[in-house]
Amino acid sequence: MNLTLKIWRQKNADDKGQLVDYKVTDISEHMSFLEMMDVLNEQLVNKGEEPIAFDHDCREGICGTCSMYINGEAHGPDKGITTCQLHMRSFKDGETIHIEPFRAAAFPVIKDLIVDRTSFDRIQQSGGYISVNTSGNTQDANATPISKVAADKAMDSASCIGCGACVATCKNSSAMLFVGAKVSQFALLPQGQVEATERVLSMVQQMDDEGFGNCTNTGACEVECPKGISLENIARMNREFLKASLI
Repeated sequence: MNLTLKIWRQKNADDKGQLVDYKVTDISEHMSFLEMMDVLNEQLVNKGEEPIAFDHDCREGICGTCSMYINGEAHGPDKGITTCQLHMRSFKDGETIHIEPFRAAAFPVIKDLIVDRTSFDRIQQSGGYISVNTSGNTQDANATPISKVAADKAMDSASCIGCGACVATCKNSSAMLFVGAKVSQFALLPQGQVEATERVLSMVQQMDDEGFGNCTNTGACEVECPKGISLENIARMNREFLKASLI
């Protein structure tokens, strides 16, 4: 495959940035998208040019750091995958591919395709934890009865990898699907009840302080989420927030 890549290049957060055209040839359809980027970077290094900065770690769809905005979609055209799981067979020979970083005020660009998503970390740190007795007299977790329905829903919520696709897709750059998932994974379990009130109030406040927008109710976040996190989590967070606000 021969492709034209229009890639966002930006030296730092203060740089204006621009799309730069690159040509890549003899790309196998069996390559992953990141492998194609590796080939391009190798060519740039061999020519003495600055390689394109992009984030990656596990390359197994687990960590979410590989996030890119590809042809106007978070993580690219395929559904239920991260960028590292996207393969070049999803594109056609001779196609032009636009590659940009996730766009959100709370996700400032660090360099090229890498954005600063530590705002998610601060939201999680503000309330995404539970009290656990680690004195040596801990209770066996299996001794706490939990319905299968609640356990399954909690596990589904906990599958959020915090990639930020929901924020990048939302026209208001809302983080409510992410925060809703992190609140829900504890709200559904008895172990999460101790900090329930403080958790939702703190996490929602931190979300607002970071500059994320409000929910648009369009559902684009759920559609683009690589883990299929349900909008039910936003509704559950809203219920938890209302309940906590009335206490």
